[in-house]
Amino acid sequence: MTETGTETAGGERLRRWRMVLGGGEGDGTARVLGGSDAAMDAALAALYGGGDGKGQGERTAGLGGSAPRVARWLGDIRTYFPGPVVQVMQRDAIERLGLSALLLEPEMLEAVEPDVHLVGTLLSLNKAMPDTTKETARAVVRRVVEQLEERLAARTRATLTGALDRSARISRPRHRDVDWDRTIRANLKNYLPEHRTVVPERLVGHGRTARAVRKEVVLCIDQSGSMAASVVHASVFGAVLASMRSIATRLVVFDTAVADLTEQLDDPVDVLFGTQLGGGTDINRALAYCQSRITRPADTVVVLISDLYEGGIRDEMLKRVAAMKAAGVEFVALLALSDEGAPAYDREHAAALAALGAPAFACTPDLFPEVMAAALEKRPLPVP
Repeated sequence: MTETGTETAGGERLRRWRMVLGGGEGDGTARVLGGSDAAMDAALAALYGGGDGKGQGERTAGLGGSAPRVARWLGDIRTYFPGPVVQVMQRDAIERLGLSALLLEPEMLEAVEPDVHLVGTLLSLNKAMPDTTKETARAVVRRVVEQLEERLAARTRATLTGALDRSARISRPRHRDVDWDRTIRANLKNYLPEHRTVVPERLVGHGRTARAVRKEVVLCIDQSGSMAASVVHASVFGAVLASMRSIATRLVVFDTAVADLTEQLDDPVDVLFGTQLGGGTDINRALAYCQSRITRPADTVVVLISDLYEGGIRDEMLKRVAAMKAAGVEFVALLALSDEGAPAYDREHAAALAALGAPAFACTPDLFPEVMAAALEKRPLPVP
């Protein structure tokens, strides 16, 4: 590397360290920022420092409770940082500086970068939200829902359609129901070279595509505050499943009470605004309701999405899970349905479910179609 190149690399390292350390005599860089670097540093200082932000000596800015100042800050971070970083900074601002109340103002909502975590915050504020803000909030939520549907819907439908076809495969198919690709592969041992043909000893059928319901899915979702991201993803998946004619989908949310939102599944935004994040948890009561709605146990998949911190009757909850499994229900326990990493959960209850043959695990939205496909086909779940 040339001398000039070395100096440039060294200067860039000093710049980065200065941005990380935030200035002041003790940072050891003696670096003075200017232009866009100074603006970026001020935006970081407003969130991760405290005070009025004057000068470059120390990172001491703050957002205070001023809506205009917050609106300008939101615009600045969208100018200087990429989308994923903006979302992290917004989340930190809400959690560290208590800016939730400002999200009740339409002008503020129009300035934010929408993501799953922001939706969770808006849903938790739903009851306190003035009418002037609700339409803006719905628009923000709809943008996130549409992004998730675009990312997840097509793959989910394709994966589950394949699973339904495989689960409906028949051993004595009629001619028009023969799956010729699988039939040929299954009978390659019967290839006659002299005739250059395969003699099909066994026909493999994939079952005719039926308009009738083949499987029933019950999504039972814990709507306690810690499950916000899971509620958002589960609502989107519920709408996707409900759009498939071969699957009858029921969506149930619960805290200490139970709400059946199945009638609203044609619009996941309506489902989300029908939830009430926060409150306690009564898994036993929710499972009792779901169990009472099962009419075809052998063709039903129940998906419980909860961190398993049970406020109801623990032993009754476990008895219900055991009874459903004994009746032929496929029971799936997800500790989270999100991209947030390892969740906090009740390990004792998770171990008890695993002992019943229902391992509890966290699941990302991208893995969920594979989990559902395995459940529909009654094969082992792809536990991470």
